[in-house]
Amino acid sequence: MPKLIQERWKCIGCGACAAVAGDFWEMADDSKSRMKIKHATKKTKDGELDEGELKANEVAPNQEAVNVCPVTCIKIQK
Repeated sequence: MPKLIQERWKCIGCGACAAVAGDFWEMADDSKSRMKIKHATKKTKDGELDEGELKANEVAPNQEAVNVCPVTCIKIQK
C-alpha cells in the first residue's frame, strides 16, 4: 500500500496542497499544512514528519498535492 509522507519542517505554508486536495490536507495553527488526522497513521513526537497509508483511490488527489508543493515536502512512497 502506498504511503503518504510529509516533511513538515520544509513546509512554507503556501496552502497549495490544501487547495487541491482539501480532503487530505489542512492548514494548521502554525501556518503550515498538515495531513488531516484521519489520514495520518504515524506522527513523530515533534510533529515534523507525518506518514499515512493511502488506498488506491486516494493516490491521484495526493499526487496533485505532491505536484503543486513548491518545496517538495510531500511525497508518495510506493
